[in-house]
Formats: sequence, C-alpha cells, structure tokens
Amino acid sequence: MNYCLYCHEAFYEPVSWRFITRLSEAMPFCDDCSSSFEAINGEFCGICGRSFTLFPEQYRQKHCCTDCIRWEEGKEWSGVLTKNRSLYVYNDFLKQIISMLKYRGDAELIQGFRAPFRKLYKQEFRGMLIVPVPLSVERHYERGFNQAQLLAELLGDEIIVPIERIIHEKKQSKKSRKERLDIKENIFQASKEAEKIKGKSVLLIDDVYTTGATIRQAAKVMLEAGALEVSSMTVGR
Repeated sequence: MNYCLYCHEAFYEPVSWRFITRLSEAMPFCDDCSSSFEAINGEFCGICGRSFTLFPEQYRQKHCCTDCIRWEEGKEWSGVLTKNRSLYVYNDFLKQIISMLKYRGDAELIQGFRAPFRKLYKQEFRGMLIVPVPLSVERHYERGFNQAQLLAELLGDEIIVPIERIIHEKKQSKKSRKERLDIKENIFQASKEAEKIKGKSVLLIDDVYTTGATIRQAAKVMLEAGALEVSSMTVGR
C-alpha cells in the first residue's frame, strides 16, 4: 500500500512485471492526483516548450510561439536560451503542488517528480552541466531550501553553482506578467565556480518556466562567463 504525496490517501499500486521486479519506482501519487497532471505532449514551441494546444494559432509562427519570437527579436536576448523542456502544463493542480512545496515547506513533494524528471533529462540533456537557479540569501533563509536545488539532486549527477542571485525581489507569484518582463538590471552574477562552465553546455533547473525572464537572465550571465550554450528544464510550463 502506498500513500499519495499530495492528498495523503492510501492506495494500491497496480501489479505489473516492472513493479514485481522493482524496475520501476513506487507510484508517488494516487490515480486521482496523477490524472490531474497535464503532460506536455504533441506539438510545442521549439524554444520554450509550451504546448501549442494552449493558445490560438495566431500566436504561433512555424515552430515558435510569439513570446519566444519577441525574445529572439530583442538584440540583448537573442540566442540566450537554446531550449526549455518541461514535464507538465502549469495548471491549477500543479500550482497547488508548487505552492505547498515552496510556501508551506512540503519539500517531500519533490520526490514525486523523480522518475519523469530523470527520464526527461536523459532524453534531452544528458551530459550537460547541471545548474539549479539560485535563490537570494533572504528567500533561501525564509524557505529553508531551494526547490531548484532539490530538483537538480533528483538527476543524480554533479551539480555546480556558477551564478548567484544578487538582487532580492518580491516573489514571482506576486508579480504581474509586465513586472516579470520589465528587466532593469540582471538579478544574477557569476560566482567563484563560473570557471567550470567555460566551453561547456549548461542545463538550468527550476520549478516553473513562466515568462522565461528569470531563466534568460541566468543564462545570459553564464554565456558571458564562457558557457557554450544554455538550456533549461522545469517541472511546469
């Protein structure tokens, strides 16, 4: 018998040969909760990974969404992010999960993403240097952990921290879209480990990709520090 990481209800996992031989991990969520996740399948933006089913056709140009086209048209941000890939649509259910994780301190929920997060990493990014998006000192102290760091640890490979956050902002969830895109100065700078990324392909890890502003600011600093390319991977998009 398992207990759902989200609703805490007891449930029995379906018996299969993979379950019997322990080739698969125990199910972290019950069927009801599992069915509330919206996996990103089918066609999606080649840069940010957003599902094309989520917006009208006029907001798409070939393989890109208009958001990414705007980013690429900006001289400062063109080519900064190679690609982002995410597990799930950031729907109301996933918002609740992320809220419990970040604002109620339920860090154990991270373990529910272990298997699919590792699978996506192996399919798309294996061999890249893993970099969790850092929190400010204030936010880390307040929360007690960095959710991006915990997600990065699920991948089982070496983690480096070549950047640090130097500006403490109000929570992203409290910002409007316009506020998130209004980048006056970069909130990151290179750290002492920046030497390790010279000439390397880097993978940024974070919980959610929303506008892409935070990811691109971090990527820009690492490219300036000598990284060959920067991509990102998140749970939600």
